[in-house]
Amino acid sequence: MNNSFEERLVDVQRRITEACRRAARSPEDVRLLAVSKTRAPECVREAATCGLTFFGESRVQEARQKIPLCPSSLTWHLIGHLQTNKVKDAVNLFHLIQAVDSLKLLMAIETAAEAAGRVMPVFLEVNVSGESCKFGLAPDAVPGVLQAANGMRRVDIQGLMTIPPLAEDPEQARPFFRALREHRDRWRQETGFELRELSMGMSHDFEIAVEEGATWVRLGTILFGKRNTQ
Repeated sequence: MNNSFEERLVDVQRRITEACRRAARSPEDVRLLAVSKTRAPECVREAATCGLTFFGESRVQEARQKIPLCPSSLTWHLIGHLQTNKVKDAVNLFHLIQAVDSLKLLMAIETAAEAAGRVMPVFLEVNVSGESCKFGLAPDAVPGVLQAANGMRRVDIQGLMTIPPLAEDPEQARPFFRALREHRDRWRQETGFELRELSMGMSHDFEIAVEEGATWVRLGTILFGKRNTQ
């Protein structure tokens, strides 16, 4: 990755546009979440200079230190697993929580948002693949969680997110992205929740996700380069 961040971003946007064209979708319906976990505030500022406004973090503690050092105009999504003991901080730090993976967590967010005097937008994380190593609600559990959410005033369930099994061939992710969209369409009819947003697709498979209906793609490596694991 010797080209500049701006050049990488332009290439990603072109690929999103082409994927939308193949699926007869409008590129305006797909938003890019720059995954800035483990990246320095300087990287975030560079990305913001190139026009990006949505950023994703996985850990509350890292975000607590980083967000104050970044432009105040940015919008932050929590995309990693959230422990209930960090919910209060998450509600105060983030604009949206993408990885709500249990009714217990949703109820904790409701309580924290009530205390903060705000309504918290959230996505439900769905473990479409059924992998035991992944967080997320089993698809069969989602209607019950949505039913329980009908009685909540401080959470706004805007959509769903998923992470497919890791595979070298991005095409292998397609059935999981398609399954989430089909689940969403059915749950819309059954529950009355609009569930407009579908967060799915990362650096290696985002084009497939867009073709299958993603409204958010979560991109880190393809924009920022490989992480320093040392």
